[in-house]
Amino acid sequence: MRLLISSCLLLLTVACTPTVQVNAPKEPITINLNVKIEHEIRVKVDKELDELFADDSNLF
Repeated sequence: MRLLISSCLLLLTVACTPTVQVNAPKEPITINLNVKIEHEIRVKVDKELDELFADDSNLF
């Protein structure tokens, strides 16, 4: 009886061994950078403000 129980336990522990598989992806990894740069607007506004203050220096 002990032999039967120990053989069953041995089979259960061997059958439950975890496996880890590491595979490379089939498609290449793509990184999508949708970045919108709007620094031009700020520069234009700064220049317009400089011109406005230079034209009418009595504002401040």
